[in-house]
This record gives sequence, structure tokens and C-alpha cells, in this order.
Amino acid sequence: MAEQIDRSGLKAQMKELLRDARISPKAMTALYLGIVLLLNVANTLADSNTSGAMLSDSLSLFVSILSSLLSYMLAVGFILYCMAVRRGEHAEFLTLFDGFSFAGKVIGLMIAEWFFVVLWSMLFVIPGIVALYRYRFAVMNLCENPGLGVMEALDMSKRQTTGYKIQLVMLDLSYFGWSLLASLPSVYLTYQESANVFSALRSGAGFNSITAAPQSVLEVAAIGLWSLVVCLFYLPVYQCTELGYYETAKATSGISPNAPAPLPDDRDETGDDRFF
Repeated sequence: MAEQIDRSGLKAQMKELLRDARISPKAMTALYLGIVLLLNVANTLADSNTSGAMLSDSLSLFVSILSSLLSYMLAVGFILYCMAVRRGEHAEFLTLFDGFSFAGKVIGLMIAEWFFVVLWSMLFVIPGIVALYRYRFAVMNLCENPGLGVMEALDMSKRQTTGYKIQLVMLDLSYFGWSLLASLPSVYLTYQESANVFSALRSGAGFNSITAAPQSVLEVAAIGLWSLVVCLFYLPVYQCTELGYYETAKATSGISPNAPAPLPDDRDETGDDRFF
């Protein structure tokens, strides 16, 4: 049975725990987001160098997919670092790259999760959002036990998040201000671009004549640096707090990736779908 988590108390515990981490959480966050920033810059450079030829478009698509996959792998490495901090284990900067040792399963999980979320989203927006939270712990299950199968990690997450989805939503909302601050330059550029579109439409230009200006390397770098600096102050605490929710969900559900048991289908004892 799910229990009510003391979010404020857990955040305070994680802040205290991170102060004693052997590798500075800010340094690890800077390394993680700094590499992601370089990947985004490389992706922007590939886009800006395309000339419309099929080969150039293919190269741009390849770089875009590769940078997205590498960014996701680094996010897994950051989870592994936070897991080590929570357990009092030694973690090096190279921990950020530990996810590459089971990259195939991580990528398979990302694709499977995306596929199921898209399917649920076809019904309506709300089921898609619920699906995002339903699979929230899947990557953590895989991080804890890379020997799991992709579907096994997803099925475990379904059971673990039962009764915790609303609490996870509240956790995310408690960091909404930080997230908004981190994405402020992107929000401004989006607003500016929308204003230009409306201005063009008011002047009589048709939709076909309106093209979105691609972001320059300088803009991408500035947005990434701003996000990096802001994330230094909240991302490690947020990730460790989310792992605290995961640990509680494992304990109350009785489902742990280190001791996998046969899982029923996505229904409770009464045969009804467990939406939340």
C-alpha cells in the first residue's frame, strides 16, 4: 500500500546528504550538462551546414539522433551517480558514463517507453501524461539491475508507481519554478518568434511565406549555459529526492529489480485497471 511521503523532509535529507558527497554534486552536474551543451552545439552546427542535399540532410538527422541518444545515456549516468550518493558508495566522475555499459537496453527502454506513451496520448492528453508517470521508475529499475529486460523494467514501474503518481506530480510541481527559470531564454525566444509570426500575419503574409529562423550556435550556447548554471542549484537534490520516492515505492509495493518476481498484468485484485 502506498504511503504519504514527507516531500519537504526528504528534500532536506537529500541536501544534507549531498553536502557530504565525495564528488561535488555541482561539479558532476556541470560535467553532465556541459557535455549535453556540446552535443547541442554540434547538432546546431550540423543543421546550419546543411544545404538541402540529401546527403547533408541525412548527416543532420544522424547527428540529431546521435546527440539525443548520448544525452539520454548521460542522464542515466547522472541517475547512477545520485544512486551511489544516496547509498554512501564511492562515485567518480566516470560514473557519468557507466550507463554506456548497458546502452542497448537503455535505448530499447527509451524507445519502448516513447512508443507506449504515444499510444496512450492518442486517446487523449491525460492518459498520455499518466503513462509518463506510470513508467517513471523503469529506467531506475534498469539502473539498479541492468540484467532486467526492457519490458520487465516497464512492468515493475507500473506496479511501483501505483498510488504514487499524484505524489510524483506534486514533486515536479514543487520544482516548477526552477524548471521555468532554467528554460527562461527558450521561453523568451519562443515568445519572440510567435510575436513575429503574428506580426507577419497581420501584415497580410500567408502561412506559406512564414519560416522559422533556426537558432544560431551562439543562441544555443547561451541557452545551454543559462540552464546549466540554474540546474547546479536544484538538479542533484531533485534527482536524489526522486530516487527517495523510488525507494519508498519499492518498499511498499514489494517489487524490487534485485529480486524480480512474477508480475501480474496491469490490473489490481478486483480486475480493474489501476489508472493512478
